[in-house]
Amino acid sequence: MTHIDPPGGHGRPAVPSSATEALARCVAVEPTKFAADHWGRSPLLSRAAELPNPAGFTDLLSPADADELLSRRGLRTPFLRIAKDGQLVPAARYTGGGGAGAEIDDQVLDEKVLALYADGATLVLQGLHRTWPALVDFARDLGAALAQPLQVNAYLTPAGSQGFATHYDTHDVFVLQVDGRKHWRIHPPVLPDPLEKQPWGGRADEVSATAEGRPALDVVLEPGDALYLPRGWLHSAQAQESSSLHLTVGIRALTRYALVEELLALAAEDARLRAGLPFGVDVADPDAIEPELTETVEALRDWLLRADPAAVAARLRARAWPAARPAPIRPLAQAAALATLDADSRVAPRAGLRWQLTPTGDGKVALRLFDRTVTLPGTCEPAVRALLAGEVTRIGDLPGLDDDADRVTLTRRLLKEAVLTPA
Repeated sequence: MTHIDPPGGHGRPAVPSSATEALARCVAVEPTKFAADHWGRSPLLSRAAELPNPAGFTDLLSPADADELLSRRGLRTPFLRIAKDGQLVPAARYTGGGGAGAEIDDQVLDEKVLALYADGATLVLQGLHRTWPALVDFARDLGAALAQPLQVNAYLTPAGSQGFATHYDTHDVFVLQVDGRKHWRIHPPVLPDPLEKQPWGGRADEVSATAEGRPALDVVLEPGDALYLPRGWLHSAQAQESSSLHLTVGIRALTRYALVEELLALAAEDARLRAGLPFGVDVADPDAIEPELTETVEALRDWLLRADPAAVAARLRARAWPAARPAPIRPLAQAAALATLDADSRVAPRAGLRWQLTPTGDGKVALRLFDRTVTLPGTCEPAVRALLAGEVTRIGDLPGLDDDADRVTLTRRLLKEAVLTPA
C-alpha cells in the first residue's frame, strides 16, 4: 500500500503525496496496517476526531452542492436514482424534457425530485467522480493510493428514512459521512468475497436471516466519520433525526477470478480444447460426459502449465486501464498551447496516466495508453521517457534528439494525443 512505483513503472504512475493524503482522510490507521488487517478482511470505523480533517467532507460535496447538481446542472439519468421503501422509483416519475432546446425526456426535473424526497425517498447521485470537480480529483488521488479504479455516489436520505434494505455490495466501499447522522448495522457475509455476477438478490433469504442476528457493528456515523466495508459484508443504514448526506466510494478491484476468465479466453488457442464433443453424445448423461470431461480437464491442465504471463497481463491491461481514467484535460487550452509551442515551453505528464513504452522491433517504439497505442520513431524513446517520468519540463532540455525542432514536434504530438499537458 505504501510502495511507490517509479513513474510509469509497468504502466503505473507514481503515487503523489495527494494520494496518500486522500487515503488518510478515509482510514485512521497507517496504510500498512489497513492493508494487513482490514483490506478485504474486516470493517474499519474511523471517527472524525481520528482523521486529519476533522471538519469533515463538505469540501468534497456539501448539501448545497447536491442542490446545485439537482437544480442547475441539467442532470440526466442515470446520474440520479431514487429509492423508496427499498425499491427503485421508475425514472419516468422524476424525469422529462428540459424546455426549449433541451427536449429529450431523460432530464431530472427538480420539482418532481422535491415531491419524492419530501415524501421520504432517498436520492442517489451517481458517477460523481465524473461530474463534480472536487470528487474527480479526490477519486483520482484515492485510486492512485489503492491502485484500483473507483466510483463515487452520494446518498441523500430524509430524516428517519432508509433507502435500501439490508444487502451486500460486490465491491469494497468507503462510506464518508458528510452531513447529518446515519445509523448503520453491519453483519458478516453470507458469501465471502462475492463476484459481480453474485449479487445479494440471489441470496435474499440468507441475507434477511443473517440481518435478524446480532450485528458485528452497530454504529451511528456523525459528520466527518468514515467507514470501510469489504465486499460481501451486509449493511443497512437509516437517517436519524435530520436528513443525511454521505458519499460512497466503490472500489472496483480485480480478483483472481479475473485471471481465470482471461486464462480461459486465451485457452481458445489450444486445438484440444476447441475440439467438438463426439457425434451423438448425450450431454445430459453424466456417464457419457465423464470421459470427455476427464480429457478436457487434462488438456486444460496441460495448457495452463504453458500459459504466458505476458499474454495474461496484456488482457488484464486492456480490462483494467480503461476503468480508471487519468486526470481531465482542458481541450481548448490544450489546443491553444499547440500553436505557441517552442523550446522554452514547459509541459507535464497527464496526471494519473498509465502507460507502457516498448520497442516494436522495426526501429519504432509503441506507447501504449489506456485507450490506444501511439507509434513513434525509436529515437524518441529517451525523450518520451523523460517527459512521462516528469524528469524534464522544458522542451529544449529533452534528451536523445538532435535539435529543438524535433523536440517541439514530438511534444506537439504528445500534447495532441493528451499524453502531456501544458505546465
